[in-house]
Amino acid sequence: MPFATALAVESPLSVADMARAVGQLASGSLQREMELTPKPGLVDQANSGAHHDMDLSTFQASLAAIAPWFPVFFQQGAEGCQIDARAFLSQIRGSGLDCERAMLAATGGVNTHKGSVFSLGLLCAAAGRVFARGEALACDGVAAEVALICADLVQRDMRAPAAACSAGERLYWQYGLKGARGEAQSGFAIARAHGVVPYQRARTNGMDDERALLEALLHLMAHNPDTNLVSRGGASGLRLVQMEARRLLARPCPATHARKAQLAAFDKLLIEHHLSPGGSADLLAVSWFLANLDNIAQP
Repeated sequence: MPFATALAVESPLSVADMARAVGQLASGSLQREMELTPKPGLVDQANSGAHHDMDLSTFQASLAAIAPWFPVFFQQGAEGCQIDARAFLSQIRGSGLDCERAMLAATGGVNTHKGSVFSLGLLCAAAGRVFARGEALACDGVAAEVALICADLVQRDMRAPAAACSAGERLYWQYGLKGARGEAQSGFAIARAHGVVPYQRARTNGMDDERALLEALLHLMAHNPDTNLVSRGGASGLRLVQMEARRLLARPCPATHARKAQLAAFDKLLIEHHLSPGGSADLLAVSWFLANLDNIAQP
């Protein structure tokens, strides 16, 4: 059954109807990212990638714990649709922290989806604001709403270099990497340009959803300044991943079995170097969410 059909709800749509549909879309994006195989350096159905503290079952437990929160974010967005965008962020921070706590309780303290809680939580809340104002849900409109909500977020959140204590803060001051905050502040510019566009192009060219996601992942790995990679392997780790992804993309696009063989070899390389492009995995889920947003039945 096509995903759009599975999400269809009868008109007229209530906020509760749309919250459920958008929440299912967010959960579905994480389900697809989780099951996609092979994913270089990442947990998938074949192995745990470069990770030693998590596997597929950890991600499944995490997704079950956080999925009920996505409709909540949408509802909060709808209820707060008239609040100034920058002031609105504080309205959902509490729910975001509660969602993170549910994730950590389900995984025994392992951080599986913190980045996705942040990104998809914002997207669901932004979608609620857009929908409650009577506007259609579409990739660019919802992404732009996130950009308004997160205006100046990097500058507001990042402490002075001497006070930086989180990994994200240290990487910002050491390398200028803005991480998930910067991507949200930009309206998911990298996800849209290097995730949504390659995914949609692959689908237009006749590739199935799985193959289109594999191509999108490669594009994201080639272009995303992934803080997960820098945290694990420094600037050289990031360069290794980007150069290998670009090398594969520079070749003629192979058949699916050949592409999967390339990605399996890439996976082995990253496992050997203890590198995991977790930021690109998060953006892959964001990309699928945005690419399929307008497939939800709307008035």
